[in-house]
Amino acid sequence: MDNELSALVTIFTEFYYWITVVLMFLIHVGFCMYEVGVSRYKNHQHTLMKNTMLIPLVTITWFFFGWWIYWAFINGPGLGTSIISGESGMNLVADGWGANELGNPTGPAMAINMGDHISGGFWAAFLLFSWTAASIVSGAVIERIRISAFGVLAIAIGSVFWTIDASWGWHFDGWMVKVLGYHDAYASGVIHAVCGGFALGVLVVLGPRIGKFVNGIPQNIGPRNPWLVTLGLFLIYTGFWGFYAACNIPIFDAGADAGAGVTFFTATNIYVTPTTLSGITMNFLMSLAGGLLAGYVVSKGDPFWTYSSGLAGIICASAGNDLYHPLQAMIIAMVGVVIMYKLHYWVERRFKIDDAVGAVAVHGYAGVVGLLICGFVLWGYPSSMYDGYAAITPWGMLAGAIIMFGVLGFLPGYVIALILNSAGQLRIPREVEIAGQDYLAMEAAKKDEETVASAEQ
Repeated sequence: MDNELSALVTIFTEFYYWITVVLMFLIHVGFCMYEVGVSRYKNHQHTLMKNTMLIPLVTITWFFFGWWIYWAFINGPGLGTSIISGESGMNLVADGWGANELGNPTGPAMAINMGDHISGGFWAAFLLFSWTAASIVSGAVIERIRISAFGVLAIAIGSVFWTIDASWGWHFDGWMVKVLGYHDAYASGVIHAVCGGFALGVLVVLGPRIGKFVNGIPQNIGPRNPWLVTLGLFLIYTGFWGFYAACNIPIFDAGADAGAGVTFFTATNIYVTPTTLSGITMNFLMSLAGGLLAGYVVSKGDPFWTYSSGLAGIICASAGNDLYHPLQAMIIAMVGVVIMYKLHYWVERRFKIDDAVGAVAVHGYAGVVGLLICGFVLWGYPSSMYDGYAAITPWGMLAGAIIMFGVLGFLPGYVIALILNSAGQLRIPREVEIAGQDYLAMEAAKKDEETVASAEQ
């Protein structure tokens, strides 16, 4: 840092990303509370442990290869040419670790580096996105999946498949942005659609919980704790605000590309395209409000779906919330919530899919709808400020939605679940499911209580 101004910009940006990581940690706290609020008492400890253990599994694998995937696969299957390296295949440098040296887990750039105050915070922000990806799948499969199987699935979605789609469509050099005009500023598809699709693929193989369908009619499995559901989702809203912040560069000189060569300091989105933090704040809140209102109406005041719809509303509007007017964000959120709610129950009845927390609907269906709406509302807008990139179109966004939800989401989830199931390692035994995954722990606690009570007497 050669002067006070550059030092101030660097320190501000470093602190900015540090704060986003702290806020996004609340997403994980929220998911834990939310899932416990939905699950039955006999499965609470297992539900919490599943969400806890994805942290070390995804963190370590993200360190070793997740970050490398993000930088190495920007050209996809040879469908783009990197503006970083000029290559059309894997984006590699001489040592094979990718265009960004942070992809090398044994390299000095991954340690404390006085020449780079930013990349470690950005790495951590992406790691928290990875935790979120795994947690989305976690809620859908509660009360019947083996924790070992979930560990495999968490690594797959958290450190591999969502990372591939981020490299393709959530990178300023990604081929989907260049070729398809794919635009997904706050991850309607890149996180949510891909994880919803992955969860659906797993659920098709995993099957419903015992007692969920009686004579083909879906039953409400409870009890649910509305207090924990409410608190959990409000924490997710709060963390999602940090998620939005982490998808931006807070202060950047875009003059070379967007300012006709004149110094032009601005916030940018993930594609390094100018936006304003003020505008996205309004759009975030209006999409939250629209989602809550629509969810309350369409579910006839059901607390679970009202709170979930607030999240779905944000997700639906997220693809274009760097460019939408606040009224557009609100209306798009409302439309997405009604569609995802109706589609959830239609799929449940038609295909006997037991999604315990509505994760496929809230994240997957809302994310896909958000991508499709974005293609029409922003039709003709530039997907990026870089010259030569395709403009946003409905067909480009449709192709992106298919890739996210289907190719990188549903298909891998289905195949991995099928392999685990064929090995007898996907689902817990019937007797364990009936007794509850916490049965042994609860019995041990009873014995402890009896021993203490006997000693007290």
